[in-house]
Amino acid sequence: MFDIGFWELLVVGVLALLILGPERLPGAMRSTINTIRSVRNVATGFKQEVEHQLRVHELHENLKKAEQQGLKDLSPELEQSVDELKKAAESVQEPYKKQ
Repeated sequence: MFDIGFWELLVVGVLALLILGPERLPGAMRSTINTIRSVRNVATGFKQEVEHQLRVHELHENLKKAEQQGLKDLSPELEQSVDELKKAAESVQEPYKKQ
């Protein structure tokens, strides 16, 4: 990802040690690592949300196509999307069914 070699890391480490001192360096490293982790988590969450929204949009478009065809003689892709949407609708209605 980054083109950083051993000597560059060594220079950054020595500079950080000189600027922050040995007392504050471990805390600064922990803080930096925690920040990087949180940024990665936010990026991963954003990526997953975008993928989910794209999938929902794809299912919605496939449902429109299936409705235009009258839900008859559907391609396997459209039929799979319709089945997936039916299962999702049933799972949402499940808690509200009387026993």
